[in-house]
Amino acid sequence: MNKTETAKIMAGLKAAYPQYYKDKSKQELEQAVELWHEMFDSEPYAEVAAGIKAFMATETKGFPPSIGQVKEKIALLTRPQYAMTEQEAWAIVKKAVRNSAYEYLEEYKKLPEAIKAIVGSPSVLHEWGLIDLRELDTVVASNFMRSYRARVQHEREYAALPESVKQFADAIAQRMARLEERSECRYEIYQDNYDHKGLEDIIRAKLENGNEQQG
Repeated sequence: MNKTETAKIMAGLKAAYPQYYKDKSKQELEQAVELWHEMFDSEPYAEVAAGIKAFMATETKGFPPSIGQVKEKIALLTRPQYAMTEQEAWAIVKKAVRNSAYEYLEEYKKLPEAIKAIVGSPSVLHEWGLIDLRELDTVVASNFMRSYRARVQHEREYAALPESVKQFADAIAQRMARLEERSECRYEIYQDNYDHKGLEDIIRAKLENGNEQQG
């Protein structure tokens, strides 16, 4: 959304909530446009407008939406998986588990991507189909729903970030991944050297032992 479109959004909010904006100075309104433009720089105008309309349709207190509230409405409108509760997600998984005795590969393929990310693999679905029903409905269900809720919350918060913040976060994640790779590489080199040294010690000990027996 460009700055002209942002100004149009803010003008619409001002018209919808005149009491809230009546005492705002020109400078404050300009600052609001700058902030909303920065926070919605990667969202299309149509999505932002739809998010605000969705908020207005259910808001009854007479206050305009915050940036976070509009982001949440946009997520619900454009990413249906975010609207699914953990109970609804588990119901889908449990149905797949019931059919996973022999068809677990096909059942896994049918799962929404957000659910696949929590289940992990077709083999997990197959294993869940073999355990006791009571354990499935308690331990497994509880763990799945907790993980699903946390993942959806994380993805929703990430999706709401401005593009500049996403790029910053991605750069940090890539840097951390490179550091982990270097650490693993150093450990493997150390382990290879350690194993090599250990092999040398074994050979030396055998040679010394053989020399002693010959002596």
